[in-house]
Amino acid sequence: MDVALIVWVVTILGLCALIGVDIAVGGRKPHDVSVGQAAVWTLAWTGLAVLFGVGLLLVAGGGPAGEFFAGFVTEKALSVDNLFVFVLIMAKFAVPGRYQQRVLLIGVLVALVLRAVLIAAGAAAIAAFGWLFPLFGAFLIWTAVKLLREARRPEPAEEYTGNRLLRAVRRRVPTTSGYRGTALFVTERGRRLATPMLVVVVAIGTTDVLFALDSIPAIFGLTQDPYIVFTANAFALMGLRQLYFLIGGLLRRLVHLSYGLSVVLGFIGVKLVLHALHQSGAQVPEISVPVSLAVIAAVLAVTTATSLIASRRAPAPDDAVQRSPAPARERTTPPV
Repeated sequence: MDVALIVWVVTILGLCALIGVDIAVGGRKPHDVSVGQAAVWTLAWTGLAVLFGVGLLLVAGGGPAGEFFAGFVTEKALSVDNLFVFVLIMAKFAVPGRYQQRVLLIGVLVALVLRAVLIAAGAAAIAAFGWLFPLFGAFLIWTAVKLLREARRPEPAEEYTGNRLLRAVRRRVPTTSGYRGTALFVTERGRRLATPMLVVVVAIGTTDVLFALDSIPAIFGLTQDPYIVFTANAFALMGLRQLYFLIGGLLRRLVHLSYGLSVVLGFIGVKLVLHALHQSGAQVPEISVPVSLAVIAAVLAVTTATSLIASRRAPAPDDAVQRSPAPARERTTPPV
């Protein structure tokens, strides 16, 4: 799909306006987010994504619209996986409940900007080096196998260990001993100090980008259009903050999420490999976008259903050892 520069500008300005409304209405003052408020905003962001997809259908046809919905569903599912780590980060740094919304807001905005850079780099690389398709496909298949192995571990990881950038920030930037409201920096006794809020924001933003190292190749397996890749990522990320508060208490029950995500990543990896073989002249079938969307939606629906059934049959909390939700994809966060 050939997208003019003016369309890019209007889209980015529109997204910025939506984020501004979100901040003005729900995120301006620190407060504890209720389930009802989170549900309303989650439905609002999902509705906006659906409207955008319908707009693509009317303007560009079924192909781009199908690619957007397939990409949005995939990125949303992979973003839900990130929430496991966000829970650990909030607990690790003892973020007060009234400040968690602001942390997620800034962290998600940082992640969106960094993802845009990754998308631009990925699009340029694919345009210049077509042979990257089979490499992306092989990487996704390898990631799916690794994720499946991690999901089968009897004892999930329970502690957030951070990443190198976070370690550098904590080591080199003088930090206050406690939170100073939602401020990232404060001046005390003539010294400019960072607050733990900055450290948490860096942790949220960089962790999301680390997870994007497999979600970006995954969506490029569904569409090579940078505009669709960017907008699908944007809509998936911008509703993530509200989704955190909506299903935070249900994350423990999504016991089969890793299995579903491994199937989705493996499926897209196979799709990329078949596409590369087809492009090279091999007589192999290609997987269409409607089939991709149907498979992804079916896998996630089945995974959610089996997770809820399995968690309902599990021992009651009083009889089981209580654990913090563990990240399904711990592989991308190297130890501090």
